Amino acid sequence: MVRETRLTRDDFVLPLFVCPGEGVRREISSMPGVYNLSIDETTSDVSAAYDAGVRSVILFGLPESKNEVASGAYAEDGIVQRAIRAIRQSTPDVLIMADTCLCEYTSHGHCGVVRGGEVVNDESLELLAMTAVSQAAAGADFVAPSAMMDGQVGAIRTALDESGFENTGIMAYAVKYASGLYGPFREAAQSAPEFGDRRAYQMDPPNVREAMREAEIDAAEGADILMVKPATIYLDVLHMVRERFDLPTAAYHVSGEYALIKAAGQKGWIDEQRVMLETLTSIKRAGADIILTYYAREAIRALEQIK
Repeated sequence: MVRETRLTRDDFVLPLFVCPGEGVRREISSMPGVYNLSIDETTSDVSAAYDAGVRSVILFGLPESKNEVASGAYAEDGIVQRAIRAIRQSTPDVLIMADTCLCEYTSHGHCGVVRGGEVVNDESLELLAMTAVSQAAAGADFVAPSAMMDGQVGAIRTALDESGFENTGIMAYAVKYASGLYGPFREAAQSAPEFGDRRAYQMDPPNVREAMREAEIDAAEGADILMVKPATIYLDVLHMVRERFDLPTAAYHVSGEYALIKAAGQKGWIDEQRVMLETLTSIKRAGADIILTYYAREAIRALEQIK
């Protein structure tokens, strides 16, 4: 009766990794229970997840081939674009978000165009805008720019509006730290950079005032939702974003955070379900209106059991 913070099925967004082929369901070794899925398997998973209570998904793509200009990210027949159309046919009421980045599609693995060994910010904006428009055209409800290029939200908002997609929302990865917790994701998305790392454009973990500036810029450029990533070790930052900005706030419970709980649970060192719910509750208590988590299905199932 007096519980102050409550999780519901509407809080969660389920990330999915779409890959080429047919009938492909390939478990990711560092993320037990998470798979690379071909489009037919993705549509089947989304339909089953929706029936189980999951109302929102976010899609990441593994293209058949990669190149320096990430053409698979914005191709009309790109892997994510085809998956969006298929899901829209099979599960029309699910809310579809599309990750809007280039790292999964570039041969070098960076989130933008590379010239002379450096990521070129402004040249990357055009490709990110093209990607967002192609995702919206395929039927995405939200695009989710995650490249951390300066000005990406503004460039995408302008491109969407000029292309007739004024109602397509933007969930901005406004505060994305250069974290060591992304390792399993890079295996899942096959997106590890070939050289260097992403610290030049992702945020330095000790910085919080910078986080507020990044969120303020994205809000001013037209973001509809502000995200903090990762979630659990940046709960203080998440709370500050929630307090300072009058926009819905999201948090990404990232691959490494999932893997830590999953591994300890499989070893029998912790009660996995209890720690999962405790962790997700902490994210919501800190201020998240929306939680992206690989545990979405398990969390909903656990909440139903509690009832």
